[in-house]
Amino acid sequence: MELSNEIVLRPRFKFNVSHDNESLLSLFEKEGKSQSEFIVTRVDDHVFIKIPKAKQHFWSPQLHLEINEDYDNEKLSTIYGLFGPNPTVWTMFMFFHFAAAAFFFGFGIWAYVNWSLGNNFAIQLFVTLLMIVVWFALYFSGRLGKKAGMEQMHQLHHFMRDTLRSKDIHAVE
Repeated sequence: MELSNEIVLRPRFKFNVSHDNESLLSLFEKEGKSQSEFIVTRVDDHVFIKIPKAKQHFWSPQLHLEINEDYDNEKLSTIYGLFGPNPTVWTMFMFFHFAAAAFFFGFGIWAYVNWSLGNNFAIQLFVTLLMIVVWFALYFSGRLGKKAGMEQMHQLHHFMRDTLRSKDIHAVE
């Protein structure tokens, strides 16, 4: 898996393997119980691989794998992977983005109304422009957070890859 410098805060990947999904899910479940470097949890067809609390920092990523059965070929499965921050951190970031957008539009409309009425609109215009700065700050802090969690992202990916290779499972075209 190659991580590029595209504007992607939550990298994704997808590949097919020549094993049924239930054996892959149980493989991750067993591997999670036999080691202590990562926390592995399974919910239905989803596997979550996380960094233990003692090694986590604010920007620590997690790897979410969805292992789906290929209904055309029972011996083939598709693994969808998604790297992302802790769901609480992601929710907080989305809330801040939404709040910045709401303030931008609210104060922008207020500034326009005051301008059209001939009233002073300097404060509203300042807050509108400030929200643009806040949005860029949020975006770049997310990029810095991704960079801060890059080493752990690679550790999670290597764990997934090594778990699959332990049973000689490789991607197929």
